[in-house]
Amino acid sequence: MKKILIANRGEIASRIIQSCQDLGLETLAVYAPVDRGMPFVKMADQAICLQSNDSLKSYLNAPLLLDIAKQYGADAIHPGYGFLAENAEFAKTCQQQGLVFIGPEPETIAKMGSKIAARQIMKDAGIPVVPGFEGPISEFAAAAHKIGYPVLIKASAGGGGRGMRLVMSPDDLDAAIESAGSEAQKAFGDSSLLLEKYLSPVRHIEVQILGDGNGKVWHLLERECSLQRRYQKVIEEAPAPNLRAETRQQLYQWALQVGELLRYKSLGTVEFAVDAQEQIYFLECNTRIQVEHTVTEAITGLDLVALQLQLAKHTDLELLQDQIVARGHAFECRLYAEDPDHGFAPSTGKITHFKTPQRPGYR
Repeated sequence: MKKILIANRGEIASRIIQSCQDLGLETLAVYAPVDRGMPFVKMADQAICLQSNDSLKSYLNAPLLLDIAKQYGADAIHPGYGFLAENAEFAKTCQQQGLVFIGPEPETIAKMGSKIAARQIMKDAGIPVVPGFEGPISEFAAAAHKIGYPVLIKASAGGGGRGMRLVMSPDDLDAAIESAGSEAQKAFGDSSLLLEKYLSPVRHIEVQILGDGNGKVWHLLERECSLQRRYQKVIEEAPAPNLRAETRQQLYQWALQVGELLRYKSLGTVEFAVDAQEQIYFLECNTRIQVEHTVTEAITGLDLVALQLQLAKHTDLELLQDQIVARGHAFECRLYAEDPDHGFAPSTGKITHFKTPQRPGYR
């Protein structure tokens, strides 16, 4: 593995290029015309314009990306996050065409890409899941009555809060099913839904895992992402504060069990709900590097992208679980450009001034 095509843009593309350079790997960037002036284009050893600002014709255009990889001599593809990162068919096609897909196996991506399938796998393994129902939509009303309101309607193939609706009473159920299914179909091409008990108060805690694909799995500690708005994470914090030691260890144990069950390869994130009594429930497993990987890097001193690259090169990692410890505390915050006078609607425009603090520890 000598030359990596980065099938992404922006910050994560720059981040991947940085680790590739540290490991002496050549980089091939691709970019939409509107991204021509972004730093990742200049950082890469080679950059190819995708000729369209439409993401379906550029960053989501799998045949085009594969053709570019072959034409310009790349032997591996790093998908970053978003776009094609959790597309099992893309990962499979990469492998079929002799390219290294820097991420989990296609089968793992497919299994965890369905919340319905993932819940069943975890239940079969004895890992607790949020009380819910994965059966026919025609039986949702009876299931919701049995579980007890409020409930959450979730898109099986969803993420980022899309296809998710909070239902407070039976009167709201039918409308929530219709709107969630419609949004899921448009966003993911899959209108499958499931029902879950709405837990409140609850904490959202995720454990970073790393696997070698041969059964060896490490946990890289946890992150707290409970502060959310519109089901989008606003602040990520590592390590999670105010957890009992036994709760923290149980999170690690179940995250490792998930990784071992899947014979996980590369980076992944196992997400859990933790209720007021610190009962733990599996939510999902994200089969990619995440935006918030940086807080884990900050407290562990590990380069997570470099670990992905080393595993893709079949390098044996000299990584001992008991040496992965938190040093310090880290936060990552999402910045919003919104108009508070109009219901916090997105507010677009030219940024005329942006200055970040220049002091140790800031990224």
